[in-house]
Amino acid sequence: MKKTFTIFAGVLSALTAMAQNGGVTSQMLKQMEQQYSAHPTNKALSNAIAANSIDNLTKNQTNAGPVDTYFSIETKKQSIHDQKSSGRCWMFSGLNVLRANFAKRTDSLTVEYSHAYLFFYDQLEKSNLFLQGVIDTAKEPIDAQRVQFFFKSPIGDGGTFCGVSDLAEKYGLVPMSVQPETYSAESTSRMAAILKSKLREYGLQLRKMVADGKSEKDILQAKTDALAQVYSMLCLTLGEPVKEFSYAFKDKNGKQLTAVKKYTPKKFYEETVGGPINGTFIMVMNDPRRPYYKTFEVEYDRHTYDGHNWKYLNLPMDDIEQLAIASLKDGRKLYSSYDVGKQLDRKRGFADTENYDYGSLFNTTFGMNKAERISTFDSGSTHAMTLTAVDLDANGKARQWKVENSWGATWGQQGCLIMSDRWFREYMFRLVVDKKYVSEKLQKDYEQKPTMVMPEDPLFLEDR
Repeated sequence: MKKTFTIFAGVLSALTAMAQNGGVTSQMLKQMEQQYSAHPTNKALSNAIAANSIDNLTKNQTNAGPVDTYFSIETKKQSIHDQKSSGRCWMFSGLNVLRANFAKRTDSLTVEYSHAYLFFYDQLEKSNLFLQGVIDTAKEPIDAQRVQFFFKSPIGDGGTFCGVSDLAEKYGLVPMSVQPETYSAESTSRMAAILKSKLREYGLQLRKMVADGKSEKDILQAKTDALAQVYSMLCLTLGEPVKEFSYAFKDKNGKQLTAVKKYTPKKFYEETVGGPINGTFIMVMNDPRRPYYKTFEVEYDRHTYDGHNWKYLNLPMDDIEQLAIASLKDGRKLYSSYDVGKQLDRKRGFADTENYDYGSLFNTTFGMNKAERISTFDSGSTHAMTLTAVDLDANGKARQWKVENSWGATWGQQGCLIMSDRWFREYMFRLVVDKKYVSEKLQKDYEQKPTMVMPEDPLFLEDR
């Protein structure tokens, strides 16, 4: 008995030592305290940080002068919208491009599309994507990676340009005046939480039906019944989708230029967009972790089950900039996305890598490059905006860029954000460009069989 206890005590002692190995020891803590105390300015800095914003203390005064608003190449201005407390930037940016194309094609007519209308079908389609995904993976364990992917986030309000192209082609578009915003469209969090909870409940029921060997017909009917409940909830929060309406086009000053005409959403889409969107553009991305001139596709990164995954051609920033410049020179705005929170001076509406000097305040450096920031989840595409202008130097190189944002007309530079080229190269990720501005070589590269990338990849968060 004594021998057994001795062995047990020895094992316990070893386990305790293993548990402590890797922890914060008193010796380590003492070293940290000594290193902090060795800097006499830390007390003053601590007092300053306790009473002030970190950004205010680190603002680089040599970089805080008036923002240069001149651009050698700039597309026509249009009204600025506000996504409010929602993650629909992808939709605002995508529809900005479509309405700008319409204004350019007609020269005088303008249109403002309803975000609430398209958002309704986005949420319905994403609900179906979740439910069908649950059915497709129902035979896998509940803790399997793909099953967890669906249940962790059954639905969301973020997205990509693919959502605009797939949803608009399928359901059409309507003017903003016909189906205006609702509270839940502008503030999506509560509606989303309720929908997620209900969808997870339906997901468990569908998994059980598959496990019990129910017929495909019964499972489809159960899914349809679930979607009918989702449809009802969306009607109550976002408004029932418009089926038919009357509308007359106006110019930018509000003067009516056409007779009142009856439309369906599909007819309105055909008149204002002019034809299919899918197949007319390519999506490019700058991901320095992966080989350039190769095509990648993100599994399940789509808005409709029968739609298109996000597929992109990975390019160096030099190539991406040339595509953007060619489009802007022809008066065409572009969908683009960024890690907008990095080095952003919100008050001035100006993004530059030298806006804030965090390193000096904390007596350290922040030395990761773009690839390292992506790999460690420190940076990635988070927000879509509409690229509208570029300023070129005497050698034809980009000096700075401008985008239309969706945070309201009073934000930043009259609703726009100006970005230095050095910031653009570090924190710009996605661009959607019409094929007419893409060389035959790059179009051929885009048609390669893509490498499938998992949606858990750090770069492929949805634009919000």
